[in-house]
Amino acid sequence: MADTQRDLSPDPIEYDGPPDYRVVGRHGVYPETNHDEIARFNFLAQMNRHLSTKVMPGVGEAFEARVEPSFTKKNKRDFENRHEVRKAMLNDPMFQWWSALRRATMETRQQAGRWVTLRQADELNAKVGALTNGDDRLVLNPKFKQPRSTEAIDHHCMPGSYHTELVPGDVTGPANYDAGIFATTGGMLGRYNDGGGVAVAEWVKKTFGDDFKPKRILDIGAGLGHNVLPIAAAFPDAEVIAVDAGAPMLRYGLARAKTMGIENVTFIQDDVSDLSRFEDESFDWIQSTMFLHETSYKTMPMIFAETQRLLKPGGIVLHVEQPQYADTMPLFEQAMRDWDAFYNNEPFWTKMHEVDLDDWMKQAGFGDNHLIHGGVAAVVDKDVFPDAADDDSEDFGRKAAWHVIGAKKVA
Repeated sequence: MADTQRDLSPDPIEYDGPPDYRVVGRHGVYPETNHDEIARFNFLAQMNRHLSTKVMPGVGEAFEARVEPSFTKKNKRDFENRHEVRKAMLNDPMFQWWSALRRATMETRQQAGRWVTLRQADELNAKVGALTNGDDRLVLNPKFKQPRSTEAIDHHCMPGSYHTELVPGDVTGPANYDAGIFATTGGMLGRYNDGGGVAVAEWVKKTFGDDFKPKRILDIGAGLGHNVLPIAAAFPDAEVIAVDAGAPMLRYGLARAKTMGIENVTFIQDDVSDLSRFEDESFDWIQSTMFLHETSYKTMPMIFAETQRLLKPGGIVLHVEQPQYADTMPLFEQAMRDWDAFYNNEPFWTKMHEVDLDDWMKQAGFGDNHLIHGGVAAVVDKDVFPDAADDDSEDFGRKAAWHVIGAKKVA
């Protein structure tokens, strides 16, 4: 009898990692990348994915098996807050390993992106200058004084933060941010890193319906505009104002918008805690996306008060952020989310996420019955990019899924 041949090859494993960097969207001022630079970004995206899906679960297991029992035995009580958890975790080798690797990937991502932009700085600056010089949709203030919250910090290890200019007309900082955020998110923000803005625009249309037709929209802490441009595209009849403290971001943002065919956005340099340049009740919608955690505790109430002043009756304000540290959130998760505050140059993160934003909204003048809550996940091309809504892993602060906290202004 003839032997029956069997297929002993392993079953194929479905790939669920980041896409290849070569599929990212390249608008008209996107930095050029060569083979080695693409390889670096691909490696960093894969490393971040590995840390979140393979290593981080081990940190949780170490907490349950070693850190928590040891603390309870020594102190004769449970943990009282996230700070005790974080300090106890510092002594565990699993946390040390994960934390060191996570910090290293962020620093390496910044170095990789910085090299990409610096080697072509003259070309990038000239290209953006040709698109923006003399355009009245770019309003910069040469005498602008940076708020302490941006001046003193290299946010998430980004050299020079959002505002530093190496030469007049510099855009290498925002170009670095634009080119390298793929590595940090594993592509979960989509082809143009704008999946958050797409999600917000879709959520607003679904939540408020066809009757909500804003004529004037204000985006605060706009950065290079990747979150506001989808909103402007979704509401093409609206006048959109994007405000940020960083002149390089605003230059790059306008050039980016123009090469993508979005013409209804004006980029203005200003301090969002004092927007006295705008009249009372002059906007139908005020938006921030992952911005509050990068501003100080002192200025947040000022920002909330400004949004209340600037909104027209019937208008809405929405802040899209990672979730607050509610009593229902386990202390371990709170401590892990606090990592960015202590090890990723996000010092305002921890305080911002513990405050009662609903209460601050009410203190700013919004009615208790008119607060808005919801949730969004980045909208991407699912054929190419991973969808955060379908991803059951948790990266404690990096996942492209956020809470919506806001309010409607009534007469």
